[in-house]
Amino acid sequence: MNFSGAQILLKSLEAEGVDTIFGYPGGSVLDIYDAIFDSDINHYLVRHEQGAAHAADGYARATGKTGVCLATSGPGATNLVTGIANAYMDSVPMVAITGQVGSHLLGKDSFQEADITGITLPITKHSYLVKDVSELPRIIKEAFHIASTGRPGPVLIDIPKDLTVARADYSYPEKVRLKGYKPTFHGHKEQINQAAKAIAEARRPVIFAGGGVIISGAHEELKQLAELILAPVATSMLGIGSFPETHPLALGMIGMHGAKYANYAVTESDLLISIGVRFADRATGKVSAFAPDAKIIHIDIDPAEIGKNVRADIPIVGDARNVLVELIERVQQGMATEWQEKIQEWKKEFPLGCDQAEEGTLKPQYVVKQICEVTQGDAIIATEVGQNQMWAAQHFNFSKPRNFISSGGLGTMGFGLPAAIGAQVGRPGETVFDIAGDGSIQMNVQEMMTAVQYELPVNVAILNNHFLGMVRQWQELFYKRRYSHTDLTCSPDFVKLAEAYGAEGIRVTKVAEVKPALEQAIKSSKPVMLDFVVEREECVFPMVPAGGVLNKMLG
Repeated sequence: MNFSGAQILLKSLEAEGVDTIFGYPGGSVLDIYDAIFDSDINHYLVRHEQGAAHAADGYARATGKTGVCLATSGPGATNLVTGIANAYMDSVPMVAITGQVGSHLLGKDSFQEADITGITLPITKHSYLVKDVSELPRIIKEAFHIASTGRPGPVLIDIPKDLTVARADYSYPEKVRLKGYKPTFHGHKEQINQAAKAIAEARRPVIFAGGGVIISGAHEELKQLAELILAPVATSMLGIGSFPETHPLALGMIGMHGAKYANYAVTESDLLISIGVRFADRATGKVSAFAPDAKIIHIDIDPAEIGKNVRADIPIVGDARNVLVELIERVQQGMATEWQEKIQEWKKEFPLGCDQAEEGTLKPQYVVKQICEVTQGDAIIATEVGQNQMWAAQHFNFSKPRNFISSGGLGTMGFGLPAAIGAQVGRPGETVFDIAGDGSIQMNVQEMMTAVQYELPVNVAILNNHFLGMVRQWQELFYKRRYSHTDLTCSPDFVKLAEAYGAEGIRVTKVAEVKPALEQAIKSSKPVMLDFVVEREECVFPMVPAGGVLNKMLG
C-alpha cells in the first residue's frame, strides 16, 4: 500500500517493536506528529529536547531495549547533542530521529537548518540523511540493528520535511545486509584457554566488571565464575549492579571514589579478569601504577577498547556472556586462601560508612543509606552528576543489573531527572529515585512537568548543600578553599517549585524526618521532590586525586 513518509516512519518503528518515543514537536516534524496522532506508539512530550534524549537513554538502560527520541530541525536537533554524546560514551542503544529542512533548502542556511549528521559524526555509531522516502524502511531496520548489536550506541536519522509528505509503497525488510559491520560475538578458543590457564595459576585474582556485563546480560555468569574461582569482584561505575553488592565476594566500585579495599585489592592482585570495561581514567588513576603486578585478561566486544588504555596480556574479543560461558567450562573450583582472608580484613578496617549524629546536621551519605533501607535495596536509582552520584554509588547496595542509571563517560549534569522518567516509563510500577544535587537538578528541572503530566511517580531526592558540591570539594582540596562561583545559596525553594509544577514537595532538615519523608514519597501517586538540607562542606571520600595511584587515597 501507498503511504506518506511520516506514516512509513511510524509503521517501521512499530515493526521494530517500538512502543515509546520521547520528543518535542516543531515545524519540520509536523507531519510526523500528525501521523503519531493516529499511531499506537506512546509519545511522551518533554519540555526540552535534551530531556528527550536523556529519557530515551534512561528507558534503554532500565529495559535493555533501544530508546527512541524525536526532535525538529535546527535548535531542536542540536538540543539532542548532549544526550546523544552521553549515550555514545556509555554504550547505550538509542535511535535519535530529527526533522530537517526540505531537500531543496539543504545547504542554503535556511530557517532552522543545521547539519546535524555532521555535528553528531563523532558521537554516533552511524548516521543517516534520508534522501529517498522509499529507503526509510531499510534505514530504520539498519539503524535499530546497528544501535543494539555489538557495542551498542546511538544512531541518528535525519529526515527532510518534504520526505515526510512524499509517498511510497511500504514493505519492511526482514533482514539486515550491512557489508563491513560484523561484530565478533564469540571469543577465540585459544585465548579463552589461555585465560583459564592464567586463572588456575593465579594466587590473588580479582574480577573487574564493567557496563559490558550488564549490556550482554552476563550477570549470572559473572556470579557463577566468581563463586567458582573464589575471586572478589570489583566494578566500574557503569558496572554497578552486575554483581550483588551484598555478596561476600563483592568489592564494589574501584577508582577515584572507590572503596579503599577495592582499590587495594586491584593494586595487589596478580591477575585482573576484566570484563566489559574500558579502563577509564577515573577508574585506573595513574595507568603505569594500575594493577602493577597483575597479568590482565581483557574481555570486550569492541576490539578498539582492548589495549587502548591499559595493556592486555590476554585479549579476548567477544560478547561477555558468550565468553564467560566458555570460560566457566574450562576453569576449576578454587579454594579459600590467604587472599580471601586479606580482602575481608581490608573490608573490616576500611568500611564505607558515615557518622550521623541523631541531633546533628544531615549527612548526605545517611540519606542515601536510608533510601536503600526504606526500599530494601530494590529500587531504580538514577543520579545527577557530582557528589550526589558518588554517594549513591558508594552507599546504595545494588543487587540487580539495570537498577543504577548514571552518566559515566560524559558526566552530564541534568541527566538524572529525565533518565528517571525514562526508567519509570520503561518499568512502570517500580520505585524510581533520582538522587540529585541542588546544582545539577536545575539543569533539567523543567522535566518535572513531564512527570506530572503523565502521572509518573518519580521521586527526586535532592542532597541540598547549597554548593556545586564536587567542584567545591576540588576547590577545598586543591585550590586553597577559594570557592569561585560554586556557592548556590541563591537557589529556589524546591518545595514551592515542586508544588508549582503540580508535584509534591517535602523539606527535610532533621535525622528523624528522613525515613518518614521517604515512606511518604514512595506511597504517593504523584512525583515527589524531597529537599534534604545536608552538611554544606561534606566531601566524598575516599578520593584518589586526578592522575594519582589507586592505593594512595585521601580520606
